[in-house]
Amino acid sequence: MAKRKEENFSSPKNAKRPRQEELEDFDKDGDEDECKGTTLTAAEVGIIESIHLKNFMCHSMLGPFKFGSNVNFVVGNNGSGKSAVLTALIVGLGGRAVATNRGSSLKGFVKDGQNSADISITLRNRGDDAFKASVYGNSILIQQHISIDGSRSYKLKSATGSVVSTRKEELIAILDHFNIQFFMKATQLEQMKEDYSYIMETKERTKEQIHQGEERLTELKRQCVEKEERFQSIAGLSTMKTNLESLKHEMAWAVVNEIEKQLNAIRDNIKIGEDRAARLDRKMEEQQVRLNEAEQKYKDIQDKLEKISEETNARAPECMALKADVVAKKRAYNEAEVLYNRSLNEYKALKKDDEQLCKRIEELKKSTDQSLEPERLERQKKISWLKERVKAFQNQENSVNQEIEQFQQAIEKDKEEHGKIKREELDVKHALSYNQRQLKELKDSKTDRLKRFGPNVPALLEAIDDAYRQGHFTYKPVGPLGACIHLRDPELALAIESCLKGLLQAYCCHNHADERVLQALMKRFYLPGTSRPPIIVSEFRNEIYDVRHRAAYHPDFPTVLTALEIDNAVVANSLIDMRGIETVLLIKNNSVARAVMQSQKPPKNCREAFTADGDQVFAGRYYSSENTRPKFLSRDVDSEISDLENEVENKTAQILNLQQHLSALEKDIKHNEELLKRCQLHYKELKMKIRKNISEIRELENIEEHQSVDIATLEDEAQENKSKMKMVEEHMEQQKENMEHLKSLKIEAENKYDAIKFKINQLSELADPLKDELNLADSEVDNQKRGKRHYEEKQKEHLDTLNKKKRELDMKEKELEEKMSQARQICPERIEVEKSASILDKEINRLRQKIQAEHASHGDREEIMRQYQEARETYLDLDSKVRTLKKFIKLLGEIMEHRFKTYQQFRSFRQKNKPNLYYYINLFQMQCLTLRCKLYFDNLLSQRAYCGKMNFDHKNETLSISVQPGEGNKAAFNDMRALSGGERSFSTVCFILSLWSIAESPFRCLDEFDVYMDMVNRRIAMDLILKMADSQRFRQFILLTPQSMSSLPSSKLIRILRMSDPERGQTTLPFRPVTQEEDDDQR
Repeated sequence: MAKRKEENFSSPKNAKRPRQEELEDFDKDGDEDECKGTTLTAAEVGIIESIHLKNFMCHSMLGPFKFGSNVNFVVGNNGSGKSAVLTALIVGLGGRAVATNRGSSLKGFVKDGQNSADISITLRNRGDDAFKASVYGNSILIQQHISIDGSRSYKLKSATGSVVSTRKEELIAILDHFNIQFFMKATQLEQMKEDYSYIMETKERTKEQIHQGEERLTELKRQCVEKEERFQSIAGLSTMKTNLESLKHEMAWAVVNEIEKQLNAIRDNIKIGEDRAARLDRKMEEQQVRLNEAEQKYKDIQDKLEKISEETNARAPECMALKADVVAKKRAYNEAEVLYNRSLNEYKALKKDDEQLCKRIEELKKSTDQSLEPERLERQKKISWLKERVKAFQNQENSVNQEIEQFQQAIEKDKEEHGKIKREELDVKHALSYNQRQLKELKDSKTDRLKRFGPNVPALLEAIDDAYRQGHFTYKPVGPLGACIHLRDPELALAIESCLKGLLQAYCCHNHADERVLQALMKRFYLPGTSRPPIIVSEFRNEIYDVRHRAAYHPDFPTVLTALEIDNAVVANSLIDMRGIETVLLIKNNSVARAVMQSQKPPKNCREAFTADGDQVFAGRYYSSENTRPKFLSRDVDSEISDLENEVENKTAQILNLQQHLSALEKDIKHNEELLKRCQLHYKELKMKIRKNISEIRELENIEEHQSVDIATLEDEAQENKSKMKMVEEHMEQQKENMEHLKSLKIEAENKYDAIKFKINQLSELADPLKDELNLADSEVDNQKRGKRHYEEKQKEHLDTLNKKKRELDMKEKELEEKMSQARQICPERIEVEKSASILDKEINRLRQKIQAEHASHGDREEIMRQYQEARETYLDLDSKVRTLKKFIKLLGEIMEHRFKTYQQFRSFRQKNKPNLYYYINLFQMQCLTLRCKLYFDNLLSQRAYCGKMNFDHKNETLSISVQPGEGNKAAFNDMRALSGGERSFSTVCFILSLWSIAESPFRCLDEFDVYMDMVNRRIAMDLILKMADSQRFRQFILLTPQSMSSLPSSKLIRILRMSDPERGQTTLPFRPVTQEEDDDQR
């Protein structure tokens, strides 16, 4: 077995800092001890490797403590810092201050006279179960910084020292991963708590008695001093004069002391203020970053929309041209197809005639009978006449067909123009309806200006007044905002309306409760599905924001804010918050606006500008307004009414002209349709005549008669027919090629048109979601601007206060110099003064009066002596009683501190079992854990022939323990309160070890477990703990005790950390009872 390690630790005030070489040797030695031997199995994750404290509680520096992987004893005298190590473990791993039972606030852990405290804890992080091994490495360093104001911050570092996170959520995730938990409840705690509370109440009452006694004692002391002074004044007046001079010297330097204290307090306040100013600067920088991101996002979306709009506009002319090209190519193809079909029909007819001629020639050649020659000639003559007639009918057919096509094209053209004019008429009617509504609203506004903002506005405002009188509103809502502002220049009305848009109809509420009341009122006047005026929720202020440092400025052009007369600060502040009207310029001329905003650098703080036509101008973009006149802010209502009446009259006349045009087109269409029907009927008649004549020709040609014919004539006719067929066939081939060419051109044009139409539709689909994103981004920009203004105003107020404190510091320093100069004139050597200047002033006045009185009369010596003796005896008697009570309080405090430590050691968290779907599973698990705990408890008690019972009541969340320390079954089971101190301590250790056996935390800490044990119980308890530790080498045990632990066996698994004795003159720990005060944990 290797020799057990023992280490001594002391603060830097008493010992030199160890050299780096010594620390490295220590680390190497400790690692070798833990790694030697193949039978040792050390924990890989979750155990504490080291802890280091600075300015924590009453210790300037503790550590670093390097713990072993199994058993660690932290030994030392009271006040050496053992409990500080345990407290630091709880606080450093994220525990609340009340959980330590050492105070209710984190600021109580900062050493007196220091501004902050630091805790550094290193957790092991090895093996397969390591937490984020690729990020943290083999260890996790948890650093916590506690400020004097009670706030704390975290730094979670990797094994290489790099910061991984500063968030508490990451620390909680580490604790959950390693299953590190805190529990502090054992047996008889409720009674201990009640006793503790009663004793603390008694202690407070005793303190009050001491306070009253001290006040009375001060008065008695004053009386005694007076009597003593009077008594001593009889003996020597010179002594009083000497004392008076001494008091004057003290008085001079007491004034200096008080000013120095005031200076220190002011300096502390200034330092805190500078820290807060730095925090505000950081918040402003963060807010500026968020604002820049929001503005960039807005700009990106706007650029995308502009790009889509430009691309759509660029493709529109091409789309129209392609559409016209498609229509032209369709018409050309249809005409070519008609010509081809006509030639095809002609070719078929010629071919059929050729077949018949050939057949007839063959028949005639075979015929030898020439007797019927006259009849044949007559038939031939009639056939020729019929053919001429067919040819005439065919010419008429072609002419009629052309007329039909002309009428169809005329009808199609008239219908297309009719649809176009019909759409134009519909647009004009919509514009007329809109102008008529505007005209009605303007005429109504002559009697009530509020109706310009909506017909329901007067009734809504009346309902708001009634609700305010009934107390439904905290502050009466303000609105519509357009009714609360007035123009300085009427020519800028359209520009301001284009800038403010829907805000002119908005209302302002002080809080969300007022907003809900106003929403309920609006439901009565606005039907579901109709748009309601927007509501702005912003705290009402009586003063307009000071925007001079962020407002835009140009010597020739006003901003929206300066162009308006706004009497209500709430209205002005809302428009500043929602639209930033202090940063928007108004420039009447469009070209001048482009020059100011785009040809040169825009004025400082200016984001955009509006022209008198309502156009919006940015540094790189220009948007035209859709409106031509103001709707809400125009002052000359009569002129507006006159203009609108003229527009209504013009629109009415325009609609009448369009309707007349439509009527004429309808007549033309009807007339052309009638002519078309006549042509189609004539065309059918010609077709029938042609078919009839052709049939008659065929009948004549098919008559079989034996007649002599002129075969040569028929052959010539057949040859001529073949020539015609050849010409028609060649013409038909050309027409077919032309038709195929025109068809390919038509298909190509249609494909191009469909492609660009598809792209335009795609661009339109892309623009819709971008517009929604643009609105959201605009709202986000406004929100970030309000946040930035909030921090700027807060910083300005804070800097004003800080500068005021600095001026006060300068004045106090000058005053200190003057007082020190005066004090040196009175007393050149500075003296230490314990009394305040007010007390010294009273003593000086009293001594002066005494001297004057002594000069006048010394009085009766015996009476003065008697009064002095009575006052002195009364004072000494009361002083003795107060001292006795103080000793009692001190003793009570020591007892309570000890009991409170015991209370902390045995306390554990209770987990409430809520009935749910997994109730029976949880109940089974609890019963298993309960059985294991009972078995461990009985087994551990049997080491001293004890026997015990543990009764778990899961329903009422109670636990009762009884122990039988006697001889087996002969002794009765006793409640824990009936046991001796050693028996109770031993039983408690057994109970804690039982709880440890069913808990899964990687390390366990126990403070002063053997404080009430005799040597036998301590030896047995120690053996039990060491036995458990040996069986659980994968867990770490940290035991704090004032004992020397010299009797422990030698083992590589045991490490002893010896604390240095407390410093001489060290103050007591800042212990006080836990109350329900708020915990100052801020992170």
